[in-house]
Amino acid sequence: MKNKLCEMFGIDVPIFAFSHCRDVVVEVSKAGGMGVLGMARMDPDRVEEELNWIDAHIEGRPYGIDVLMSGNVEDSGDLKYDPEKLLPQEHVRFVRDMLDKAGVPPLPEAEEQQIMRDMVKGMNFTPRESLEMVERAMSHPIKLIVNALGTPPAQLIERAHSKGIKIAALAGKARHAIKHKEAGCDFVIAVGTEAGGHTGDISSLVLWPNIVDAVDPMPVLGGGGVGRGRQFAAALALGCEGVWCGSIWLKTVQSEVPPEIKSKMFEAAADDAILTRSVTGKPCRTLNNTFSKAWNAEDAPAMLPAPLQNYLWWQEGRSRVERVRAKEFLTYPVGQIVGDMTEETSVKEVVYDFINELLDSKERLDGMLGE
Repeated sequence: MKNKLCEMFGIDVPIFAFSHCRDVVVEVSKAGGMGVLGMARMDPDRVEEELNWIDAHIEGRPYGIDVLMSGNVEDSGDLKYDPEKLLPQEHVRFVRDMLDKAGVPPLPEAEEQQIMRDMVKGMNFTPRESLEMVERAMSHPIKLIVNALGTPPAQLIERAHSKGIKIAALAGKARHAIKHKEAGCDFVIAVGTEAGGHTGDISSLVLWPNIVDAVDPMPVLGGGGVGRGRQFAAALALGCEGVWCGSIWLKTVQSEVPPEIKSKMFEAAADDAILTRSVTGKPCRTLNNTFSKAWNAEDAPAMLPAPLQNYLWWQEGRSRVERVRAKEFLTYPVGQIVGDMTEETSVKEVVYDFINELLDSKERLDGMLGE
């Protein structure tokens, strides 16, 4: 494709795949797109391990990393390993009582502390934690760093550029995109509210051309509700240079998603991907579940700010829920495209389906518009 981002990275098609799974990253890059590894659930040692594996399997194709580096989240240091000091007891009791009433067994007393420590080891949400992982990553041949929670720090942009690494950031409003451009980002990812994970409240159809116009001539990727070639075509028609997609890879055989959660996704409708602060403390679109529903009850305490709500879920909820695969509480960040995800497929099939449907869309438009 004759495309700014294809030229920037030497790729065949401007399909940028966000995934926490190294297998997805490698397969998308080998299929001609650009795999981007999400590192929010990793610690620095795990980052090193994952990137070593990618380097050994990606056959020299370009790839990138994605971090959560929010400018308004304070570092909490090692307090996340000590919920007695970190979390209000009212909230701890609320979650424990909820799980007890649902019959979700508590953690084995002898193993509780170690299970919780292992669970939160990879939960890195603050600037200090993210920067430590980025430092490790920059010793590998990464070509892109994406920040999912705000404008990247100036020192990171400068250092990345000095090593030939491109920088991008997600934006849910035009003013955010303008800040990214002014800070020196190489391109912007306009993410509509349909997206999974942390997102805003403006739909892709409105947001994409809004941000394209705001940062012109900077390239823009369209994200949020992208899972097939027709949506790819729509993004290009609205001025984007390509697409950013994450949820669609969750249905693949290469995905890291456990079978029990993947099964829930295949049963879900688009409106089962809800926008809630219950999981991380920031608006996050995730698969509906009993934990998120409970925070809407009149007797529920106020949700904690990020990253405390995130620690609460991981330490007091997820550690128990995932140990026994309690289906009603199982969740995963996923976008509204989940309604189209009905069966398992492969990464390569998803990429080829994107391209074939894009070409079909072009042929249809050519036929409608004439010479």
